[in-house]
Amino acid sequence: MRASITGVGHFVPEKRLTNQDLEKIVNTNDEWITTRTGIKERRILDADKGTSYMGVRAARHALDRAGVGPEEIDLIIVATVTPDMLVPSTAAFVQEELGASRCWGFDLNGGCTGFLCALATGAQFIESGRHQKVLVVGADKMSAIIDYEDRNTCVIFGDGGGAVLLEPSPDGETGILDYELRLDGAGAKYLYMTGGGSLHPPTHETVDQKMHYIHQDGRTVFKQAIGGMSDMSGRILERNGVPGDAVKLLIPHQANFRIIDSVAKKLNLKPEQVMVNIQKYGNTTAATIPMAMSEAWAEGLMDPGDPIILSAFGAGFTWGSLLLTWTMAR
Repeated sequence: MRASITGVGHFVPEKRLTNQDLEKIVNTNDEWITTRTGIKERRILDADKGTSYMGVRAARHALDRAGVGPEEIDLIIVATVTPDMLVPSTAAFVQEELGASRCWGFDLNGGCTGFLCALATGAQFIESGRHQKVLVVGADKMSAIIDYEDRNTCVIFGDGGGAVLLEPSPDGETGILDYELRLDGAGAKYLYMTGGGSLHPPTHETVDQKMHYIHQDGRTVFKQAIGGMSDMSGRILERNGVPGDAVKLLIPHQANFRIIDSVAKKLNLKPEQVMVNIQKYGNTTAATIPMAMSEAWAEGLMDPGDPIILSAFGAGFTWGSLLLTWTMAR
């Protein structure tokens, strides 16, 4: 038995933060941002709302498309690095607002690779026969942990949420075919947020030192992301006998257009084989892949039977790729 995606949805806040807006906040300009990242604008969630707000709405979108009610869900997995609270889990808030009264759930922190980790985890519950309907959400309110005086990070990140519903494949063969995930803690020093955990709980000092904002070494992350995503994707395609020209769509983590372009070229993929929406939303961390997947399906870029590969790289370092056969009809 394989797990297949039977519903996909996304949600983004209405408020836009454009490159022109950022020119008024920090020493940058539209040309600098666009040339280096490919981003033109990003969405920002209201200050009084948390990540679960976006996760719930993305989940509803996916469930509506699948024709499934929340009471049918067996498990909710929320991939996020910006939980509403440390305790309880964001999955608990999503479950309550959805009205998913018969399920359990948990959060998963895999950085920007979080959605892939959650998708692979959810698939195991389907493949084991333990569950029939697993909701996988990727959502992040990155604006809550961004220093808008740091142009190295504030131009990159935005807020958003995406979700998919996993169910047993109708034919037992199509759906999620293979995946490979990696973790290298040596990369922690290049992309991190030191404040807020048990090592450095919140104090006046941690706030004054801006320890509750994300920091990254962009050059190192850039280089490692290209190598990790391209190597992993290439290995999975070769292992499953899928040549590059047979791939219908690569849906990569939307961190930087230059990373996406470099990975596509290493895999010998044409531009029309790559889903890109970073220009509209920036890097929404765990939400980028399900958001891009939702838009790709709505735009008619995927049909049942199409080979699709997902790939991401993020804090940890974490990285991975997942190969699936698309099963959701329009």
